[in-house]
Amino acid sequence: MKFVKFIFRLQSYIFFSISKKNRIFAHYFLGILIVKYLLLNLMNNTIFTFPKPENEPVLGYKPGSAERKEIRKALEDLYKKTTTICPIIGGKEIKTAEMGEIVMPTDNKHVLAKYYKVGEKEVQDAIKASMKAHEEWANTPWIDRASVMLKIATLISGKYRYLINAATMLGQGKTTMQAEIDSACELVDFLRYNAYYASQIYSDQPCSDKGTLNYVTYRPLEGFVFAITPFNFTSIASNLCLSPVLMGNTCIWKPSTTAMLSNYLLMKIYKEAGLPDGVVNFLPGSGALIGKVAFSNPNLAGVHFTGSTGTFNGFWKAIGDNIANYNTYPKIVGETGGKDFIFVHKSADADQVATAIVRGAFEFQGQKCSAASRAYVPKSMWPKVQKLIGKMLDEIKVGDVRDFSAFVNAVIDEASFDNCMRYIEHAKKSKDAEIVFGGTGDKSKGWFIQPTVILAHDPKYKSMCEEIFGPIITIYVYEDGKYEETLRLCNETSRYALTGAVFANDRKALHIGADILKYAAGNIYYNDKPTGAVVGQQPFGGARASGTNDKAGSYLNLIRWTSPQAIKETFDAAHDYKYPFISDAE
Repeated sequence: MKFVKFIFRLQSYIFFSISKKNRIFAHYFLGILIVKYLLLNLMNNTIFTFPKPENEPVLGYKPGSAERKEIRKALEDLYKKTTTICPIIGGKEIKTAEMGEIVMPTDNKHVLAKYYKVGEKEVQDAIKASMKAHEEWANTPWIDRASVMLKIATLISGKYRYLINAATMLGQGKTTMQAEIDSACELVDFLRYNAYYASQIYSDQPCSDKGTLNYVTYRPLEGFVFAITPFNFTSIASNLCLSPVLMGNTCIWKPSTTAMLSNYLLMKIYKEAGLPDGVVNFLPGSGALIGKVAFSNPNLAGVHFTGSTGTFNGFWKAIGDNIANYNTYPKIVGETGGKDFIFVHKSADADQVATAIVRGAFEFQGQKCSAASRAYVPKSMWPKVQKLIGKMLDEIKVGDVRDFSAFVNAVIDEASFDNCMRYIEHAKKSKDAEIVFGGTGDKSKGWFIQPTVILAHDPKYKSMCEEIFGPIITIYVYEDGKYEETLRLCNETSRYALTGAVFANDRKALHIGADILKYAAGNIYYNDKPTGAVVGQQPFGGARASGTNDKAGSYLNLIRWTSPQAIKETFDAAHDYKYPFISDAE
C-alpha cells in the first residue's frame, strides 16, 4: 500500500513538475519500478518448506582445544568490565532514575553489570511500541521472519558463541558444558527447528469439495505477547520471546534479573540480525510492576512463561480479574515447577542408576525444572548404589565457573542458598530423614552448597514432595516386592508432573512403570536421567502443577501463537433458497 501511494505521488510529480522533453525518461524509470515491485511481490508464487535441520554439534572444550582458548578469553573480557544494561523500547536504549546491580553467583562480591529499572511509564511505552510494530511485522512474509531467526542462529553458533556462553557462565553460574548445551546449542536448535515447524504449520490445509476452495490463514494473535523468562536457561529466555515473534507476533520481555547479562546480549544480536525495532521490547525491573501494567492492558493477547508454579497461578488470577477488559481471550502458555523422579526396579544396572542420580540431581546445581529431585531405589540395590554415589561425590569438585575442573558451581542467589539450607537443616533434625552425603554450605564468597543426598524413612517426607531447586536429592528405599505399590506412591506423592525416569532391564517391569506413571511426567525417560531434553527429539513440557504442557521444541508450542482463520470461496453460489426436500408432493 505504501508503494502504491508512492507511485501515485511520483506520477503526479512527473506530470506537473517535469518538462515534456524529460517525461519519457521519467516514465521509463517509473515503469522499471513497477515491474520490479510486481516481480518481487505480486508474482512471487514460491512455496517453500524448510528442510528438517540437524541439532547443533556440542563442542567439548577439551584441554588444548581452540574452543577452550576462546571461552577463556571471553570470560576474562566480560569479567574485567562492568556492563551497563538499559531497557530497550522501540529499538532505543533508555535510562531511568533507578538502577540495580548484578553479581556473580560464584563470586558474589564482584559486580558483573548494572542495569536501569523500568517504571510504569516505560512499560506503557513498550506496549505502545509493540502495538505499533505489530501490523508491519504481522504482514511481513513468514519466510522473511524465519530468515531473521536463522540469521540469529548463525550469529550465535559462530560469531557470538563464546560471548553468550561466557555471559551465561558468569551471570547464571553454569559450567562450560552446561552453558554450551544451553546458550549455544539449544538456543540455535530452537531457532532452526522452529522455522522448520512453522513451514509445516503453514502448509497444513483443509480439503475442498468441487466448486469450492478452502484454506486456513495462520494469523498472529491480535495484540502483544508478554514473555516472562527464567534465570536458568538462556535458550528458554530466547525461545519464549522468539517463538511468538516467528509466527508474526510482537512482545514485551521481562527478563530474570539474574540472567540479564546474557539476555541483554541477545537483544543486541537480534538487532544485528535484522529484527525490526519494537518487535521485542526489553524491560529490566520489578516483575510485579511490569505485570501489573501488562495484565491490565486490553491488548494483552498472550503470556509465555517459565518459572515457579506460584507465580504462574498469580498470572492466571490476574488475567481472570481482568478478563472482561481484554479485546481477546489471552493465550496462556507456561512451564512451571517439578519434583522429578528416578524410579528404579531391581533388574536395573546399579552403575547406570548412580550415574543418573549424580548427573540428574547435581548438574547446574539442580537448578533445572527437570532435575532429579527424588528417587525410589529397591532395598536389595541400595547398598551398591549408595557406595557408587559416594565414590563419585568424593571426586566431584565444587567451585567457580572459571575453574574448569569444577563439576558443581554456586546456586543463583542468596535466597536460593538460604532456602536449600533450610531443607538440609530440617533433615538433620528430623526423625524421618537423615543426611547421607553433603549437607553443608558456604556463602562467604559465592552461594556454594555441597551436593546433598537425603535418605527419607517416610515416603511422604517434606523433601520428597516439595520442589527445592538446588543440589539436593531425597531417596526412599522400598521393599523389592512392593514395586507396583511404590510406583503408585510415586504417582501420588507430588502435585507436579514434569519429568521422570524408570530404570529396569526387565521389559515387563518397564512397561508397568510407564503405565502407572503415565500422567506423572510430561517427559519420561527409560534408563536415563530425567534431564537433557533435546529440541526436535524430546518436545518438553509437563502437566498438573508443572504447566500447560505445550511442548517447547515442537510445532505444538508454535501453533499456540497463531489465530487461525478458515476461508471458503464458492465458485457457483446458490441462486434459490429452496432445498430439494421442500415440496408438498410425496
